[in-house]
Amino acid sequence: MPAYEVMNRSSYAGLPERFFARVNPRPVAKPRLLKFNQALGAELGLDVGGLDAEALAELFSGNVISQGSEPIAMAYAGHQFGHFVSQLGDGRAILLGEALDRTGVRRDIQLKGSGRTPYSRGGDGRAALGPVLREYLVSEAMHALGIPATRALAAVATGESVFRERALPGAILTRVAASLVRVGTFQYFAARDDIGAVRQLADYVIERHYPQAKDEAQPYLALLHAVTDRQASLIASWMHVGFIHGVMNTDNMAVSGETIDFGPCAFMDAYDPAAVFSSIDRQGRYAFGNQPHAAVWNLARFAETLLPIIDSSADRAVELAGEVIAGFSLRFADASLAGLRRKLGLSMREDGDAALADDLLDAMHRNHADFTLAFRGLCDAAESEERDAGVRSVFANPRHYDEWASRWRARLAREPLEPRARAEAMRQVNPALIPRNHRIEQVINAAVENQDFGPFAELSTALSQPYRPAQGFESYAAPPDPSERVLQTFCGT
Repeated sequence: MPAYEVMNRSSYAGLPERFFARVNPRPVAKPRLLKFNQALGAELGLDVGGLDAEALAELFSGNVISQGSEPIAMAYAGHQFGHFVSQLGDGRAILLGEALDRTGVRRDIQLKGSGRTPYSRGGDGRAALGPVLREYLVSEAMHALGIPATRALAAVATGESVFRERALPGAILTRVAASLVRVGTFQYFAARDDIGAVRQLADYVIERHYPQAKDEAQPYLALLHAVTDRQASLIASWMHVGFIHGVMNTDNMAVSGETIDFGPCAFMDAYDPAAVFSSIDRQGRYAFGNQPHAAVWNLARFAETLLPIIDSSADRAVELAGEVIAGFSLRFADASLAGLRRKLGLSMREDGDAALADDLLDAMHRNHADFTLAFRGLCDAAESEERDAGVRSVFANPRHYDEWASRWRARLAREPLEPRARAEAMRQVNPALIPRNHRIEQVINAAVENQDFGPFAELSTALSQPYRPAQGFESYAAPPDPSERVLQTFCGT
């Protein structure tokens, strides 16, 4: 079997052995390349130009290990729906190595669905085709939307079946991350009173993601500040496009500030702060409107792991960390309102802006208005009152929009931008296309039932330009017909 030198050894593999387990991907029978992200590969500087589809399939299935790679499965713990599990870890994922991208940023390269590891807890370590396609589509769509997220580098069919409720075709996803350290990684060591490991992990994260914290008088408190700020910005950006993560457990919160683990995620159609799509979130813990609360709860758990290294006085450490966590709500509110102002075409700040935005969302909720189409329609309406028809059409009672729009236009009259420039700016933040749940399900059904990957390729192309759809992809903006609605999404395990 030929050997390729594509990526470097992971810097995480240089940490002590208790941070991970060394394990190779388990070979698969007949790997077949479904998709290779050429643009991302070039961004990462991967030397794969001489590899054909068969060689890429061997590499990104794990059948061939790149020279210099030291595959590992990372150890972590986590609160899952509020219940602490002291050992989780990469049960079906293996970190192959790293690449330095064109800007000099270190990026992890990981296989998902690559076989059992010491953390599999009785699972088979494999992934079905459907969840692999879902993560590929949604993670790349998030990137195109400008939201920090792990990326999809490759999808490979394994030529083998995995058994869930029924036999399904297997697949492996190669994903790329700024790093794969989670809140749950810190919890793993804190639960074992391994303060030395917590400190080593914190130093690793600071060096890799937050080097400015090294110059602070209290670098671990500065780390908590930085992670909290990143999460406030991230969750606000999710909510600006109607994204619902679905399973915001502490093991699914990356300290880098990227969106990670696209399992039972979804984008809303009709706006509803109580919207839940995850089949396992029966109490609505991670409903759309609850995501800021879930984030601050997770960050409090992160803070708890850092207390022994923030200050030698336990009381002082709690006080300092508590102040940071208490500030999350203000930071999130600022980020949220700033984004809503941009979505509404407001460049200046006025005291009534939050109420104006809230009242629009309330009217959308009462009228079952499509979240994406309503805001996209406002872009046209911002240019001319005569172009209100598009946004009015998504309200069950258009009068409720008209009442709000009169206040909005009075507010716009105090803005410096002329209408066309304002509308153009709004089109840069209000997407026309999102990964609609019904479209993803259509892609998955075509691939799983008929081995037809044409719809997957077409949707991938459409979602690559969410703010300016290419000609011929306009139909992807449409919400589902009643018979097409997807009410539940499922974990990839």
